[in-house]
Amino acid sequence: MGLHRALARLVANVYMSVNNELETAMIALFQTIDLALNLYTWILIGSAIFSWLYAFNVINSSNQFVNSVGMFLYNVTEPVLRPIRRVLPNLGGIDISPIILLLIIFFIRSFMWNTIVPMVM
Repeated sequence: MGLHRALARLVANVYMSVNNELETAMIALFQTIDLALNLYTWILIGSAIFSWLYAFNVINSSNQFVNSVGMFLYNVTEPVLRPIRRVLPNLGGIDISPIILLLIIFFIRSFMWNTIVPMVM
């Protein structure tokens, strides 16, 4: 009997250890996804501010550094904003696609932390 109990305890300890490590890995994964979404939020805000500064000639568009920053922000945000712009109605000169994308990111982050993470843990 003693051997069976010791073996059962060993199996339980291994299971709890693996389960705890899996939980830790899942939390790390969700935190990494959250960090990436948070970083993309700031890049999106920076891109919107940059486009306003560019449109009102506040920044020098012929400066190579300014041009490379603008191209980086455009290349990072445009592939995600383009499909949103296709769906939205034409509002004249107002582009609300960054606001829609920020709302989508906020929804994903809230859904992840309030629904998926508690369900997995």
